[in-house]
Amino acid sequence: MARGKLRIYLGAAPGVGKTYAMLSEAHRRVERGTDVVVAFVEHHGRPRTEVMLHGLEQVQRRELEYRGSTFTEMDVDAVLERKPAVVLVDELAHTNVPGSRNGKRWQDVEELLEAGITVISTVNIQHLESLGDVVESITGVRQRETVPDEVVRRADQIELVDMSPQAIRRRMAHGNIYQPDKVDAALSNYFRPGNLTALRELALLWVADRVDEYLQEYRAEHSIRSTWQARERIVVGLTGGPEGRTLIRRAARMAAKGSGSEVLAVYIARSDGLTSASPKELADQRTLVEDLGGTFHHVIGDDIPGALLEFARGVNATQIVLGSSRRKTWQYIFGPGVGATVARESGPDLDVHIVTHDEVAKGRGLPVARGARLGRSRIIAGWLVGVAGPVSLSLLLTRLSNGPGLANDVLLFLFLTVLAALLGGQLPALASAAVGSLLLNFYFTPPTHTLTVSDPKNIVAIAIFFAVAVSVASVVDLAARRTHQAARLRAESEILSFLAGSVLRGETTLDALLERVRETFGMDTVALLERRSDVDPWTCAGRAGGGGDDTPPLARPEDADVDMPVGDHMALALTGRVLPAEDRRVLAAFAAQAAVVLDRQRLVGEAERARELAEGNRIRTALLAAVSHDLRTPLASIKASVTSLRSDDVAWSEEDEAELLEGIEAGADRLDHLVGNLLDMSRLQTGTVMPLIREIDLDEVVPMALGGVPEGSVTLDIPEELPMVAVDPGLLERSVANLVENAVKYSPDGEVVLVSASALGDRVELRVADRGPGVPDSAKDRIFEPFQRYGDAPRGAGVGLGLAVARGFAEAVGGTLAAEDTPGGGMTMVLTMPAAAGLPPVRPDLPAQATT
Repeated sequence: MARGKLRIYLGAAPGVGKTYAMLSEAHRRVERGTDVVVAFVEHHGRPRTEVMLHGLEQVQRRELEYRGSTFTEMDVDAVLERKPAVVLVDELAHTNVPGSRNGKRWQDVEELLEAGITVISTVNIQHLESLGDVVESITGVRQRETVPDEVVRRADQIELVDMSPQAIRRRMAHGNIYQPDKVDAALSNYFRPGNLTALRELALLWVADRVDEYLQEYRAEHSIRSTWQARERIVVGLTGGPEGRTLIRRAARMAAKGSGSEVLAVYIARSDGLTSASPKELADQRTLVEDLGGTFHHVIGDDIPGALLEFARGVNATQIVLGSSRRKTWQYIFGPGVGATVARESGPDLDVHIVTHDEVAKGRGLPVARGARLGRSRIIAGWLVGVAGPVSLSLLLTRLSNGPGLANDVLLFLFLTVLAALLGGQLPALASAAVGSLLLNFYFTPPTHTLTVSDPKNIVAIAIFFAVAVSVASVVDLAARRTHQAARLRAESEILSFLAGSVLRGETTLDALLERVRETFGMDTVALLERRSDVDPWTCAGRAGGGGDDTPPLARPEDADVDMPVGDHMALALTGRVLPAEDRRVLAAFAAQAAVVLDRQRLVGEAERARELAEGNRIRTALLAAVSHDLRTPLASIKASVTSLRSDDVAWSEEDEAELLEGIEAGADRLDHLVGNLLDMSRLQTGTVMPLIREIDLDEVVPMALGGVPEGSVTLDIPEELPMVAVDPGLLERSVANLVENAVKYSPDGEVVLVSASALGDRVELRVADRGPGVPDSAKDRIFEPFQRYGDAPRGAGVGLGLAVARGFAEAVGGTLAAEDTPGGGMTMVLTMPAAAGLPPVRPDLPAQATT
């Protein structure tokens, strides 16, 4: 059983006229003969609303006892037993009295929809669950009765019942909403102009968002590729710190203000490792951004601001969201910071938002991963401290008249050695130990200014200093290496976990996976190469990155900077830089996953080809059935008429002969039509349709397509200012002829089929509207399949190819064909075609309408 449709009248506040509009719609449907009943409508003593209930059948409500009082609720069982076509249910967010069938009225409505009953209901914007806090902050009133947003969003139609705040207050003052004794309190509290304006804005924005969703669906269904509105892409720059979650949520709120906005979170890691931040924090932030509908990207680059701007421009971003710096004030002596640099170099095409958070100015702390490859600035700083530091310290101590003593001098030099190890690693620390030993010997051990040592105790002190300095440097460097390795292993675990999850979910395409490899390792180009055997040439199965079509593809894995074999005849090739050995372990996992994804894509392709073969078999089977029945029927009629005419046993009158000849002609015409559709379908199935596109006016083609329908059964409405279309005239005529013949066949006697045309941007729409029985939404796509006849069409009505051929020819000329409901009943076929380039043609005066 098909699910019923839900139509909702949405209002900004009580009294805007939702119930009145719902009852007006009910009367319109009753006048059209629709079976409509009222399950629950509350008129609240409003006379005009109460009058609208007259003439509508009402289902008796169910009475319930609760705490000594009697209440009435909608009787769901009675409505299901009555089973009308349309039912009116007011106040969708209402909470039912305890003891009812369901706790909420929207749950009652869901039962009616599942039973195939169309429901018309009402709700106010303040009752939407997601807006409860916002409405409370505006009005000071907390709504106890709410309905989940998803219930309202799933409605087939949402109509906004709008009214200005001044008009609502006038209605309130006239007593059309509340009783006179409540008017003054309502006007001074909930119904203040500011409250009503804010609620109205909420309703308009919510409905506008729903309209944007419908627009996206419409564009997808009609394959509209041209841009109708700008799309916001918001890049969030992450550091791996705790402020990342705040930035992601802020960007998600910004994206929610515009339909189609996209959030891309990016972490820029330096080239000395897969990551230099907390892998756990990055994993949590990845989960958060994906839960909010965004995507996470991992990019390598030593110049953080430059890499961030390059990524933003590469994805055509419009905004960048960064957090305020965690640096302390003194740390700005090392540079302006990432935020200031990005804002300065972003240019006019990128808006940069600096967002405050709880970690501002609390200090960045020491990096999590400090490995042997510390970067040029760290190494230079380590050598300066290790070499220039002892020299400067010696000059300072020699100027003091009373020095701190040899023991304290040793400790000061040892401090510089440890600092050099922390900054630059082991080599600067060893150099610092050697220079410090020489300076201690030359300046601070008697006899001074010579390299000789007179006291053996001083020799022992200098030797111990050198040994301790070397030991400390080794331990500090080893700890840094171990920390770096641990950070890398955690990052590798995160990446391998992602790969394993993508394998289980089967959601990663080959292009996306190769792009992730390119981003993770900071490469220019990544390609998956394969060959059939050891002597066959390599071919590219997939590629990411590069400069576009001008960049020559890799011919062999040996030509790449890095190649990772996958089996005997497949390899992952990367260009851009040479990767260190420790990165190849993760690269091997990526390569294995790429091979799996490629195999999966090929299996999907083979399954699709198998489906096409099965579809071909089904069509052949249906074709045999058509030949055995639908084609034999007119042949049998023709043969019977011819046999009767040739019979010498019967003397036929002129009227009888004319009737038999008419039957022969009708059978021949029908046979010609069936064979023509079969041939057309065969051409479409074999791909032999070769359209000859040229510019032509619709009124030159459409009238020629009406030759097969009775005179006076079709009305044409083609404006003279309509632009020309770029189509194959023959294919277009055949497509329109099938549509018109189908519409005339299903139209009631006396009803005229309307064929109208209009321009829509760079497209032209031709609409063929009939007043027939129509087709439900669930069958609108099925009627375009070959050998499909909807409903109780008799076997002799055709083989069910007319609409399939019409859609096939429409798509062959670059157009689309879809079915819509005709307002007031019936079905409308919408044929969309590309408009010809240039201005509309200059035409003589023609009548606006013509009837054939």
